[in-house]
Amino acid sequence: MKYIERLSDIIQSPDYIGVNPKEQGKSIELIKVLDDNVLVGVKFDKSRDYLYVASIYDIQSSKVERRLYSGRLKIYEKDIDK
Repeated sequence: MKYIERLSDIIQSPDYIGVNPKEQGKSIELIKVLDDNVLVGVKFDKSRDYLYVASIYDIQSSKVERRLYSGRLKIYEKDIDK
């Protein structure tokens, strides 16, 4: 709950984006580097046609690095022209 006020910023401007291999096509993972690394899991409900935040929690830097190395996460390239 400590990042609930920053949720909009995390979703709009993540530092990393990825997909859980067990949930391909069902969810995305967004990670923002704040005081801690914060992961927000967003799920898609196709039957009801909406998105919802399923989880939000701190994630260790070592896990972020492993997920980058494995390709599960990618650095989110911000559009500098906007």
